[in-house]
Amino acid sequence: MEVIQTQTQGGFLISRIKQVGTRLFDRMLAEADIDAFNGAQGRILYVLWQQDHITISQLSAQTSLANTTLTSMLDRMEASGLIKRVPAPNDRRAQLICLTDNARALQADYDRISQQMNECYYQGFTGVEIQQLEGYLQRILDNLEGEKNHE
Repeated sequence: MEVIQTQTQGGFLISRIKQVGTRLFDRMLAEADIDAFNGAQGRILYVLWQQDHITISQLSAQTSLANTTLTSMLDRMEASGLIKRVPAPNDRRAQLICLTDNARALQADYDRISQQMNECYYQGFTGVEIQQLEGYLQRILDNLEGEKNHE
């Protein structure tokens, strides 16, 4: 595999995109008077809307949040009535993270703001360019996750 020898900024740009995108997402939530969750909690809710009743470890893997960070966020989300913890039926030591009806009712709001974000992200891109970009980003993620697994 050929390694690029020129100076690159991919990691820096991805980091900046995440920072700016997070601020923009939070601003869009505020402008839409959605205060039930913030952008970081939205990422957790998004995973749970796709697959409810999962363990903290599964949620951690899908959100890329450390268990310790996730635990404190889940504490706040539970206190605000977005999630609940229930015992896992097959493992008395494990708990499953479950959405409340209140959180399920917020999915349409989240989807609407996410669509607005997508429009910002991909403004001026063709469908082919979007597919290419997402393919490249997936390859970068796969590369990084492969390195993480070699630790």
